[in-house]
Amino acid sequence: MKKYLPIIAIALLLLVINACQKGEINSLNTPVVTGITTDPSRSDLFNLVTGAESGMRNSLSAYLDGTGIIGREIYRFSGAEPRYTTDLLGGGSKVLDNNTFYITNPWSARYQVARQCFILLDAIGNTRPEVASDIQKKAFTGFAKTLIGYQLLLNLNMTNTNGVRIPVANGATLGPVITNTAEVLDSILKFLNDGKADLTGSEVIFPLSDGFLGFKTTAGLLKFNRAIAARVYTYRQQWANALSALNESFFDLNGPLNNGIYHYFSTNGGDLANTMYLPPNGNGEIRVSHPSFATNIIPGDDRITKTALRDDPASQGGLTGNRDVIVWSSLNAPISIIRNEELVLIYAEAKIQTNAIPDAIVALNRIRTAHNLTPYAGAVNKDALINELLYNRRYSLFMEGHRWVDLRRYNRLNTLPKDRVDDDVWTQYPLPQSESNQ
Repeated sequence: MKKYLPIIAIALLLLVINACQKGEINSLNTPVVTGITTDPSRSDLFNLVTGAESGMRNSLSAYLDGTGIIGREIYRFSGAEPRYTTDLLGGGSKVLDNNTFYITNPWSARYQVARQCFILLDAIGNTRPEVASDIQKKAFTGFAKTLIGYQLLLNLNMTNTNGVRIPVANGATLGPVITNTAEVLDSILKFLNDGKADLTGSEVIFPLSDGFLGFKTTAGLLKFNRAIAARVYTYRQQWANALSALNESFFDLNGPLNNGIYHYFSTNGGDLANTMYLPPNGNGEIRVSHPSFATNIIPGDDRITKTALRDDPASQGGLTGNRDVIVWSSLNAPISIIRNEELVLIYAEAKIQTNAIPDAIVALNRIRTAHNLTPYAGAVNKDALINELLYNRRYSLFMEGHRWVDLRRYNRLNTLPKDRVDDDVWTQYPLPQSESNQ
């Protein structure tokens, strides 16, 4: 995806290592320097890793806002950008544009990270033994392949059967757009499984931000890799494989639900702030929950606190919301990549789908009781438990990029509300114009 590759100043790269060792990421773009793959130093390799991790944050807000709006999790009101309430909701005669910010920005950012990771793979192939030993090189390549798989998954989530391109090594011929989602998911799994193989027996020497706190070692990165794989196996409906991946991840049925891997943000000079945070009761730029978030929640469910009542309702384009989204508490707040709460819900889903109903109910009750609800007392059959699962995924993973994908997976997009007569619920984004022109 060479057309997405930015070039930034070498001077910026020199700031990265020391800052990253303190848990910060000071590079806003993926750092690429001509010739860095020829005879890289250890600091070159560190910069490439930092750039890849940093790049995962670019245009993340466009991804989360877009999927959240289409999935009727939120309304996004903006005086500067009306397409949040027109295109993304299908207002009137509006349709999704294939050449505008809500698809082109997150799409290109994800391929940019993949490109960065292939540069890292090239550099490792030319790294002298005194710079990194063989087992240290394996950690670099394993991490790179893990990120490639994860970034490709996010783009597939957007365009679905409209297709994606499988990232290729530098200099390789760009492959065709693949519209078979099963084939793409299998390609993602290959990146992840190859990453697992490389990470196994490796030694991590590169720094990561504090978004990876507790997962900066070989063992931690293997658990991260397997957690993402569990998500992909779930989308692939390979339930036994999902359970196996969970067993190798950081899944803990009784552990802290917020344990996991995050995107790290800060307001320090040169770093990137969390633009998903908007001050409550603000004007101009507003993110409110869809009204159904509050009306559909079970009384007493403490996940209502992911939103807060506004002093006055906010309105735009014939839409009104009265609860601000407060998932993120500040511009420094992290954004989840994957948390134990999702893994518990993946476990519950896999157990439902394999008819291990008692185990599924135990997992669902773990979530319910953690959020101030009584144990499940509904019907004990697959359909009823899937309903319970989707309810909990909706509220536990609110604005983490899942609801629209989940309802599409279960052919339930038709259950999403249309708030205006001419609104639409989109099944997928169009392929970006830049891709369809190739």
